[in-house]
Amino acid sequence: MLQHAWRWLLEPANQQVYFSIIAAFILGLIAGLLLKRRQKGSGKAFSSRGDKAFFKGIHYILSNDRDHAIEEFAKSVQVSSDTIETYMALGNLYRSKGDIGRAIRIRQSIILRPNIDEHVRLRALFDLALDYRKGGFLNRSLDTLEKVLQKQPSNVEALKEMERIYEEMSEWEKAFEVRKKIARQEKGDHDHILAHYQTEMGKEHHRNGDLSKARSCFQKATSIDGRCVDAYLHLGDLFFQKEEYKKAIGAWRKVAEIAPKFTFLAYRRLEGAYSKMENLKPVEDFLKECARSNSDAFTHMALARYRYNEQDYEGALKELDSALQLDPGFWEARKFKGEILLNQGMKEEALSSYADLIFQLNVPYLKFQCSNCGFKAPELQWQCPQCRQWDTINLMDTVSVDSGSAEPRSSEANTVVDGEITQEHK
Repeated sequence: MLQHAWRWLLEPANQQVYFSIIAAFILGLIAGLLLKRRQKGSGKAFSSRGDKAFFKGIHYILSNDRDHAIEEFAKSVQVSSDTIETYMALGNLYRSKGDIGRAIRIRQSIILRPNIDEHVRLRALFDLALDYRKGGFLNRSLDTLEKVLQKQPSNVEALKEMERIYEEMSEWEKAFEVRKKIARQEKGDHDHILAHYQTEMGKEHHRNGDLSKARSCFQKATSIDGRCVDAYLHLGDLFFQKEEYKKAIGAWRKVAEIAPKFTFLAYRRLEGAYSKMENLKPVEDFLKECARSNSDAFTHMALARYRYNEQDYEGALKELDSALQLDPGFWEARKFKGEILLNQGMKEEALSSYADLIFQLNVPYLKFQCSNCGFKAPELQWQCPQCRQWDTINLMDTVSVDSGSAEPRSSEANTVVDGEITQEHK
């Protein structure tokens, strides 16, 4: 039932209906407050030109006609400048149209009013922070949010907005501290977000050459959330750079244990160890262990590369056959098999192996999709750029991508075709 409702909501046309309902509800509350206030003050029903303009503005909002809505709300405030709610609605409309200058001036005029209710003033300050952010004035937005939080330290809405800005600015340490405050106010799982912030801090230290601080951040990330794949991957990279190959493999091995569907990220890294390590036994043990516990196409591909590196061409071909049996559309495995056959002078076998190639031409390349909002990405990212949720992007399976279904499925045992992961976080 919930799945059907979610699929309905993902349709653009249905989203417009949904948001119109929400807009009607919110504006109805505003109108109710105005009616109650004015009836209490004068005992009369709405009859002024300002009231009529206000309700016309509501009508235009529900019709998604923001230009006329702004025009009517502007008329309303000209008749009665005491109506704070109308000013608030007008400011939001200007912001939605990108007229940030006017939106800001409206908020400032509300904030500067004498004897204004403190709750209304703080809401106007928060809206002003949103205006600044929409206009790209991130530091001003942060300063304004600080003023809100000085009066309301437990304002989760303001804290989350501040956190988003720090994410945009790649101020990961500050985002980490804000998320800790959010965790004290709001129930739920915050550890995976805190771990990602620590990982991002570690990546920054790693880029700057401070391996000690980078290692500390990666390890802190794994202690906060033992299932943070990104932290283990980059901790392994750090060990590999320091030529501590066994520790690197140990870190990458954790990925296979906690998230088998992302083991292929460790396989890519392992290939770089072949030419560096004198003793490849730990690599072989790791790959065989993965094959026993997670027999997917990627595992057999990794074993094939290992066999080939050890000049065991027959063993490599056997592993490639296993990979293609599990996923006939695994182009990288098919290409590698062809290279081995041709290099070994086995032209007839190569021709036979590619006889069914024509039937596989519609297999798509590697794609990912967010399980929260449906955003599709050509490469793996740990945070969805659309809904800003962490750890919601997964591999799309071959069947869903190939069929062009509007409701692709993510799979624990996904098939992946030619292409490499070139970026893990934006």
